[in-house]
Amino acid sequence: MDLTLVLKAIVMGIIEGLTEFLPISSTGHLIIAGGLLQFDASIGGKAIADTFEIFIQLGAILAVVVYFIRDLLSLVRRAPHDRSAQRLLIGVAIAFIPAAVIGLLLDKYIEQYLFSAFTVGIALVAGGLIILYVEQQMARRETPADTVEKVTYKQSLGVGIAQIASLFPGMSRSASTIIGGMLAGLDRPTALRFSFYLSIPTMVAATLYKLVKELGNIHGNQAVAFFVGLVVSFLVALVVIKWFLGYVARHDLRPFAWYRLALGAVMIALYIPLPR
Repeated sequence: MDLTLVLKAIVMGIIEGLTEFLPISSTGHLIIAGGLLQFDASIGGKAIADTFEIFIQLGAILAVVVYFIRDLLSLVRRAPHDRSAQRLLIGVAIAFIPAAVIGLLLDKYIEQYLFSAFTVGIALVAGGLIILYVEQQMARRETPADTVEKVTYKQSLGVGIAQIASLFPGMSRSASTIIGGMLAGLDRPTALRFSFYLSIPTMVAATLYKLVKELGNIHGNQAVAFFVGLVVSFLVALVVIKWFLGYVARHDLRPFAWYRLALGAVMIALYIPLPR
């Protein structure tokens, strides 16, 4: 067993669990951490490292399922006869479709042209500015929807359209869907909870789609690192979900916006393409 690789996998799992559901872009943080740790070289190349980052997202997804398991089971039990449960499940499906379709159509283009540390830095800054603007507008909003079962199909579609922005690396799926929900008329806690529900089909579909193409290349010490990263990601994400739900119930998202602006500025400065 390569102990150094396992330790690096633990660090990457911690970062994935910490950042996946906060509106600060797990992609940007994994790029920085991977570079500092020289993770590509340790695990066997960039392709395997990219697959590792996708794989450990499964830990974060599992954390959402475990945390909300009672609510999810209740929804499934009530769906055959309860209109509000039906509306929520259909709403999540509606919100899932736009990014899924666009993602399938543009997947190769996104990976080829948009996936770089510099573009992630730009997305972090852009997303930070959007969060600041939306939070300013929320102060003037009256009577937003305050439970996920009150979310209308139109509002669900609005969240789904907003989720398309998360296809741009660095925008953050969490940030895109929470802000999209707030713009659609949901209060902050409801937008967050809807974002968590939507993350299950979205992240499962995206993760499995990419893993099917790459998972066969993993073996030996790499498999151990993958397992360790997934478990660590799950445990950390479970804590973050509980904390973030409590935080959003009492505070706005401005601190995350300022953090994004600072991190994005650093990434742009470090990775700006210079003329040769």
